[in-house]
Amino acid sequence: MRRALSFVAIVLLASLAVVPVSTGGLRFYTDDPIGREPETRDASKATPLGIELFYEYAYNLFVTERKKPSNTRALNLNTVDEVPDSSWFTNRILDATGAPNLSAEHVARGPNSDHKPAPEQWVLLREKTAGTTPGFTARDANGQTWFLQFDAPQYPGASTADVEIATKIFWALGYNQVETFITTFDPRHVVIDKDATIRRPSGERTRFTHDDVRRILERAARNPDGTYRTSAGRLLPGRIVGNFRYSGTRPDDPNDLVPHQHRRELRALRVFGAWMNLVDLKAGNTLDALVTENARSVIKHYLQDVGSSLGMANDPGVWDMGWEYFYDGPAMRRRLRSFGFDLSPWQTVQYTEYPSVGRFEGDEFDPTTWKPQTPTSAYLELRADDAFWAARRVVAFSDDLIRAAVHEGEFTDAAAERHLAAVLMKRRDRIAQIYLAQINPIVDPHLSPNGTLTFGNAATAAGVAEPPTSYTARWSWFDNATGATQAIGETRSATTTIVPPAGWSRDGGSFVEIDIAAASVEHPSWQQPIRTYFRRTGDGWRLVGLERLADQQIPITSPERATEEKR
Repeated sequence: MRRALSFVAIVLLASLAVVPVSTGGLRFYTDDPIGREPETRDASKATPLGIELFYEYAYNLFVTERKKPSNTRALNLNTVDEVPDSSWFTNRILDATGAPNLSAEHVARGPNSDHKPAPEQWVLLREKTAGTTPGFTARDANGQTWFLQFDAPQYPGASTADVEIATKIFWALGYNQVETFITTFDPRHVVIDKDATIRRPSGERTRFTHDDVRRILERAARNPDGTYRTSAGRLLPGRIVGNFRYSGTRPDDPNDLVPHQHRRELRALRVFGAWMNLVDLKAGNTLDALVTENARSVIKHYLQDVGSSLGMANDPGVWDMGWEYFYDGPAMRRRLRSFGFDLSPWQTVQYTEYPSVGRFEGDEFDPTTWKPQTPTSAYLELRADDAFWAARRVVAFSDDLIRAAVHEGEFTDAAAERHLAAVLMKRRDRIAQIYLAQINPIVDPHLSPNGTLTFGNAATAAGVAEPPTSYTARWSWFDNATGATQAIGETRSATTTIVPPAGWSRDGGSFVEIDIAAASVEHPSWQQPIRTYFRRTGDGWRLVGLERLADQQIPITSPERATEEKR
């Protein structure tokens, strides 16, 4: 990432005819690996950017879907193959070193502050204009602005629980999220703002009336006491400047240098989205906010609407969400040729349904065949190393963390709550089974002062693979200025602890390069080593570099799908 940013900086500086700048020839710098993406330029001139919904849908379905992945390694990685914190993403469920970082209390709280909505009175400002669920923009009794949305009558408690749970989980995964709370709405305590208007079918905006409120609430689930359960999302701080795309960069944001399809955290939504069944991946469900940080205006990017998750995007007559695109030519042609007798998986899968839980299952789930409503460029660019990175974060959600998130949905049916948590656990385990074992799963390498190498195996730790028969480490001194290496030797071990070769000496050099591979008959891809680099420090060695897959690509597929394709 530093090389990419340095190149862009040099081009910009050269275009301004400033004094020549040299980036130097070093492979690693004293601040490697960086923990936060540099965002040092002022973005105060950003203007609202709109993205037309139907154009985006059509383009993604008929243009993006036909593109071949570029097999480009993600461009926003630090030197140890991790995503640094940024205005896009914050390492939460795992910290920047890959260590668990959140408790059940953290997950249950999510992005929320202590300032809950005050539902004693709602002042309505306008109707909800996006999405299928009814709602309003309103001020509470404390004057705070909230975006309210309600449950459908046939699914009481479902949409509001979905929003609350998904917001907590995507926040824990690392994405910027809106503060959301489940609260109440009492139409007897409603005031309509004098300037409130509503859009009529003709397109004209006219005065918002109590009759309009009643018509909107007719599409919402009503409590026996006449109140309504609602999900309240707090108005974001800063100035909203539109949405972000899943490809390219934002031209009015000088800090937006990495094409979005090559940001690992956006590619990873293919894995996270599959786990949660977040089918509505589109620019309209994102927000860019211009905020002030360190006396500088920067754009903060929000994945702000994750409510089309957990099966709740399915209308009563829609069953294929997560299985097919809006328009899925091959599947449609197959059904047409067979006169409908060639059934798709979504037509035969067995769901356990509750009014407060959507069509969400884990027994037939395959993350490699999961599909959102429309593909995005970032979705198509997912590589095996991106999927491995994402799977580690999914697996970091223990059963207790999943239960803590699901409990925030405030279900009135304990069986529905248990069912939803169980499905999330099944889907988590399936993601681990496929993505953690697909490439060399060595993680968290450490080098002791005396040269003993230790590391973990993410696949065996998750219980989705047997330990390899042996591990091999090839050791070399590394010249940070020229990139030249000098071989030291090779050592093996049956465990995740390997001693250095006979030629090792702590004073042999400032950097050591170690290639680590595993011998597994079941997983031959583990023989492709990960390359690690350690820098000598005053009291030992520090990991400064890790290359997991470089520019080689391994096809992402499940064992069952691979067998079917061979047939």
